[in-house]
Order: sequence, then structure tokens, then C-alpha cells
Amino acid sequence: MHLRVSLIAAARSGSLLAERFDDDRPLDQAAWHEVQLAAPTLVPLGVAELRYCSPTPRSRTTGDALGFAPLAQPALRDCDMGRWRGLTLADVTAREPAAVDAWLSDPRSAPHGGESLLAFISRIGGWLDTRPVGDGSRILAVAEPAVVRAALVYALKAPPSTYWNIDVRPLSTVTLTGYGGRWNLRIATEGEGAAAL
Repeated sequence: MHLRVSLIAAARSGSLLAERFDDDRPLDQAAWHEVQLAAPTLVPLGVAELRYCSPTPRSRTTGDALGFAPLAQPALRDCDMGRWRGLTLADVTAREPAAVDAWLSDPRSAPHGGESLLAFISRIGGWLDTRPVGDGSRILAVAEPAVVRAALVYALKAPPSTYWNIDVRPLSTVTLTGYGGRWNLRIATEGEGAAAL
């Protein structure tokens, strides 16, 4: 028995250069336009038996705009960034350069007073591993790009530092197949498209 979990990165809530830690801003006008352009490819994923989203405004709105009516999952929330919440990386680097270095180099470090990278990856992995298993079951989750990155690191049993080498663009999709701790990354061929995921 196995299941298929398709993860869609939420649309952006501002320019990529202005991304903020633990961002809870709603979709901007450019994001709405991007969702409309991506809809023909992403809407077929809505056939999933279970549809979830991160509890952030942009994840919920992305899921709703695609017609998924997803159920918000607290376990899929973005990494808790403590006192850095709402700030950009440039802001934090200017104020606390040594803390940023520690955070980037040690996955157990949480200089912001929130969640360490290792704890974040483990939380997302725990969510993956507790999904209901049925032969051929399909699950869809619209989540923050950081959540998708954490899921990939966990599923592939990669070192936590791999997290920093994964680029997840808004509205990109990745599919994992398997169950409880035994995950495979599924990459669709060009002809398959999202409908086959």
C-alpha cells in the first residue's frame, strides 16, 4: 500500500527580494495573475482525496483560488522564526550577522528563539509519516516553499544542510510516493504533466 502526496508551493505574497520570515501577508496582484496562469496545470491535482494547506493566508488563498477548498493543517505551518518573524534576511543580517551565520551553519541552532531547522524538518516529516495510507490514495497540500523544501529533505533522508540547496519557486509542484518513512521523489515527464501526479 502506498500513497501519493503532491505538494504545491503557495503563490508569492510580494517580490522575492522582499520575502519575509514567517510571512503572513496575503497574495499580491502579481501572485493572483500567476495563479490564473498556472491554474490549467495545477487544477487537475484537485482530484486528490485529501486536500490540505498551510495555515498561512497565501497558502489558503492559493488553494481556494485553484478550487481545492483545502483544510488548513497547523503541522504544515512555516518554520517558527521567533523574533525574526516579519523581517527580511537582509534586515536580520544587518542586525545580527553572527546569529545568521550560526543559523545557516548549524541545523540545531535557533538564535531567533523559534524553531531550529532540524526541528522544522522533523515536524514536516512527522506530518508526512502520519498521513492515512490507502493503496493509491492521493493527497494534495498547498504550502509555503520552506515547507516543501523541508518535506524533500525529510523524504530523501538528506542531511539537513541540503535544505539550503533546494530552490522551490512559487506554484511549483513536487510529488512524493510511499508511506510512513519510506518516500520516493517522483518527477513527471514532460508529457505527463500535473494531471498524472
